Amino acid sequence: MAKPINHAHWSNPSRLKTRHLLLLMHLDEQGSVLRAAEAARMTQPAASKLLAEMEGLLGVPLFERHARGVAPTWYGQVLIRRARSALLEIGRAQEEIAALRDGRMGQASIGTVVNPGTNLVPQAVAAVKRQHPDILVRIEMDYSRPLVAKLLDGQLDLVIGRIMDPEDGAELVFEPLADEPHSVVVRAGHPLAGRAAVAHADLEEYGWILPPPDSVLRARLETMFLERGLVGSRSTVETSSLPVTINLLRSSDLLTALPVEAVAPYVQAQQLAVLPLELGVSMESFGIVRRRGHQLSPAAEKMLEALRGTAQELYSAGAR
Repeated sequence: MAKPINHAHWSNPSRLKTRHLLLLMHLDEQGSVLRAAEAARMTQPAASKLLAEMEGLLGVPLFERHARGVAPTWYGQVLIRRARSALLEIGRAQEEIAALRDGRMGQASIGTVVNPGTNLVPQAVAAVKRQHPDILVRIEMDYSRPLVAKLLDGQLDLVIGRIMDPEDGAELVFEPLADEPHSVVVRAGHPLAGRAAVAHADLEEYGWILPPPDSVLRARLETMFLERGLVGSRSTVETSSLPVTINLLRSSDLLTALPVEAVAPYVQAQQLAVLPLELGVSMESFGIVRRRGHQLSPAAEKMLEALRGTAQELYSAGAR
């Protein structure tokens, strides 16, 4: 058990240096002062001294020492999370300075959930690239929870998604954009596609392409099955990939639940069809998620402006 540190002798924590934070990362990754010292290219006594300095500056124990090495305390976990973000910010700052020095505007990293990732984000990026072709835009598509975690860690500048964990709300700003009702999507020519009306019971004999079990949409689909008294098919494919889902739909009689906007081009091309059924499954409004109080880079600022402008054109509700 780590010994408590006398809080009466706290020093100024702003004296923490980058070398302290780098060692902190190595200690967390290696779980050993010796291995962390080797990774940081210093001696074990030097690493131990640096760790003692950190704990002295903050007035709390950051790691518990045990027979197999070290493990972060709660204090340590807080500092590790913030240190990781700080080091990422320093790295991004170096990239931005290099870009500005070379006459470029830098880069913007965006995370998006599926629906806006098929229309809003590409259109906004195209608008930015027309005005500022030298901006590098990085786009990552995933579910909201992992994207927001990367936003909080400083790996992303903006997320188009939802805040799923209320405890993150104090650190984030959310601008709602649009609701996201889901419909049942099938291949064109599917046995259910030509019907004037489809009931929930008609879905039972067909297999489903479902999102992973830990997603909110999966939970809502399973709730819908239960509420409608449906057993749910044993023929299930799990994937979070939109291209995989679309290709599976086109080559099988499987069903899936997606926002109509996400597959509109395939429906217009008569490759996929949307069943005439009010599925009763929807997600909360998605929107632009940012870190509260965080100053965006010039490139990310341009991206934010383009997302807002494009959203006004795309969604009748506008950027409320």
